[in-house]
Amino acid sequence: MVSVAAGAFAVQGGEYSSLDLVRQRARRLFLRAQIDSLQHQVDSLARLTHAIETDPALEERIAREEFGMVRGTKELLYRFAPPGPLSPSDTSGAQRGLRRGQAGDGHTER
Repeated sequence: MVSVAAGAFAVQGGEYSSLDLVRQRARRLFLRAQIDSLQHQVDSLARLTHAIETDPALEERIAREEFGMVRGTKELLYRFAPPGPLSPSDTSGAQRGLRRGQAGDGHTER
């Protein structure tokens, strides 16, 4: 009886039981899979960053799709903001700029 108890303590007792070791191995596999997934994301983002910095066509596409910009050298480029309430000072400033032929609020010259 004592030898059975000593054998059970030797297998399951102590700081780490065999069940703890199995859990740690499973957690290690899970963490390695997560690390691999995150490394894949980092690599993809690094490739995208490099492409944005070096590919003018991609840069132009992003500027057009995300910011509503148009390629040009002498045109006045407009970016329309969603409609919303304007304060009286915003309205008068935009109208003054447009009457003088200048770009008003929300307009960008390139």
